[in-house]
Amino acid sequence: MQTESPRQQKVAAVLQKELASLLQNAIRRQGVPNLLVSITKVKVTVDLAQAKVFLSFFPKEKTAQHLEALQENQVQLRHDLSQELRHQLRRVPELLFFIDDSLDYIEAIDAALKSPDNPIKSGGSSPKKS
Repeated sequence: MQTESPRQQKVAAVLQKELASLLQNAIRRQGVPNLLVSITKVKVTVDLAQAKVFLSFFPKEKTAQHLEALQENQVQLRHDLSQELRHQLRRVPELLFFIDDSLDYIEAIDAALKSPDNPIKSGGSSPKKS
């Protein structure tokens, strides 16, 4: 796995911060009640042409609808970002949105470990050598 260059990391951090601010302001302006959007990670390609933006929504019920709305408004978001970052970035990367399901994954593991048929605590110990 290739590690990110310092430039990629800086661009990702700037995009994450500004995009979070833009989304929070948009949610407030639209008057959407009880919606929390968190940008969990931004990964920028080596050529800085694309940025994968990983998001989580709370509550989770309308996650697919919120993701679709972001994808439909990707061009406008990119334009707004370019206005905000015009002195920091020459070109704003294309934004690709993904749902970050790592918290769901962690919750599923935690639930499995707490369940009565915990795979780790089960009686299936390794065979003893004589």
